[in-house]
Amino acid sequence: MRAVVTVTGKDKKGIIAKVSQFLAERSVNIEDISQTILGEYFAMIMLVDISGASTELSALAKDCKELGEKIGMSIYMQHEDIFNAMHNV
Repeated sequence: MRAVVTVTGKDKKGIIAKVSQFLAERSVNIEDISQTILGEYFAMIMLVDISGASTELSALAKDCKELGEKIGMSIYMQHEDIFNAMHNV
């Protein structure tokens, strides 16, 4: 099962490292990643495999949001199918 993780906010050092470490600690595999800096803002989207994750999607999504609050970013995780449905309008 795959999910999409989005990370946005003011750019600062260590964002990719913190998010990647967070996911690795939960046995989430990053399959694809794209990031960019838009002026002073950071934007990243990741496609991740959560089939081997140590917790279920809803708990992972909640933990991602909490991590975002701790590091001053907005982090959202949602099932790939939901992400695709939202963007097929």
